[in-house]
Amino acid sequence: MDRYTTNHEEGEVLQNLLGITDQGLLHAAEFEGFLMAEILFTERLSSDTRFTVKYIQDIHYTALHRLYSFAGKFRTVNMSKGGFVFPAARFIPESMSAFEKEFLLPLPKTYPDKASLARDIARVHGELLFIHPFREGNGRTARVLANLMARKQGYNGLDFKHLDFDEYVIAVQQSARRNYSLMEKIIISAF
Repeated sequence: MDRYTTNHEEGEVLQNLLGITDQGLLHAAEFEGFLMAEILFTERLSSDTRFTVKYIQDIHYTALHRLYSFAGKFRTVNMSKGGFVFPAARFIPESMSAFEKEFLLPLPKTYPDKASLARDIARVHGELLFIHPFREGNGRTARVLANLMARKQGYNGLDFKHLDFDEYVIAVQQSARRNYSLMEKIIISAF
């Protein structure tokens, strides 16, 4: 695993249900899973869709259940990235419950403009990435959710292809302090 520091050795390929030992092949399988999940959830999207913690877990499960036994489940390992420590695993259920109450349930059914939608996507996106609820696939799950939030309002999915990864990491770190301005800038530029 080359992206995070956990209980596993650096560079180790994450153990998976298919026995894949090549990092490139595993990445391709994960990509395919997230692509299929995004297609399925987009097809099911309606004006009545409510974004909840269970909905987010369902995205994660749909994307990764063929690869990982932990798909759709909150992580049980502590993680850090680039010296930034994510919230401890034991606090994830409580953090996700608070996230749902404060950020997901108050989302309006419709938005008056793109700027208001971008603000809420940035807040949801930043908070979800800061909590980092899953062992693997947090960023991809959050990006699928952001796309679904935009599509629900009649917009195309967001374009994260030109994302400055270092700026993205800083935006997540700022979200931990409830400063969403950089994440909002990133989301607006992805529209």
